[in-house]
Amino acid sequence: MEELLIDIKNVHKGFKDIKAVNGINLTIRQGEFVGLLGPNGAGKTTLIEMIEGLQQPDSGEILVMGKSWKKNESALHCIIGISFQETKFMDKLSVKETLQMFASFYALDDLRVEEVLNLVNLEAKKKSYTVHLSGGQRQRLALGVALLHKPKVLLLDEPTTGLDPAARREVWNILEKLKREENTSMILTTHYMEEAEFLCDRIVIMNQGEFIAQGSLEELVAKYSEGEIIEFNLEQPLKGDPQIHIKGIKSILWDIPLKRGKMNVDSISKTLPLFIQYLTDCHISITELECRKMTLDDLFISMTGRRLHEN
Repeated sequence: MEELLIDIKNVHKGFKDIKAVNGINLTIRQGEFVGLLGPNGAGKTTLIEMIEGLQQPDSGEILVMGKSWKKNESALHCIIGISFQETKFMDKLSVKETLQMFASFYALDDLRVEEVLNLVNLEAKKKSYTVHLSGGQRQRLALGVALLHKPKVLLLDEPTTGLDPAARREVWNILEKLKREENTSMILTTHYMEEAEFLCDRIVIMNQGEFIAQGSLEELVAKYSEGEIIEFNLEQPLKGDPQIHIKGIKSILWDIPLKRGKMNVDSISKTLPLFIQYLTDCHISITELECRKMTLDDLFISMTGRRLHEN
């Protein structure tokens, strides 16, 4: 079994009457990528800031490689790498100069700077001022800064927010390479379900200061899934009772004015022919149809009643 890197034991943190983190327990081992998901206000940022040492728990204990921030601050700075949603750089420093400045904090030489430039695919931009970088390039530079000292643990707070799909995929590929070649561990907060699905070995869902579920995507879907999904738009709304009494339909969510529906079913292959026949008998046509397995996004909504981006 891989080495235990992070051990969080019964951690509580409150602000006045708000329990931001309420009795959290979590362990993360070497090489494990963990996604921390939850709506705004769930307590994710507070938890991450306590792991980073920016805040102290009211009670409980957080150990990183057996060390606490109270007793081992200097050592932990060398173990943890941090990348935020948005990082401000000095406009008139080049990419390489920026990395050299941060490398000096760890007494690292130019060889490591060149290694990181290649790792985050910024070799071609090393002479460019940071002010001229695109959003994706700036995020790759921020990731490079976090990686300079070869941290055992990466803490990434929504590192690809606002990036286009191509730039987001570039960051994913860098992180996947780190996991494969360096056995790096990571805690990732994200609002992109596909990001958590792609990168993370384990997904932890947080709501109102508590963990409400955790496991691999397959484990979560198997345990909490409400079946497969059929989404559709109708040419005209159904008359009368919008409930459809067909075997295999677990639930239906309607948006009647838009003639749109979403069904959770036991089996798409068994239920879809019956549904189409039902609409044919009602002389109603389908204008749009999508059939799919339940995703992490669907799962999150079914468990919390909220989407990730909701306040």
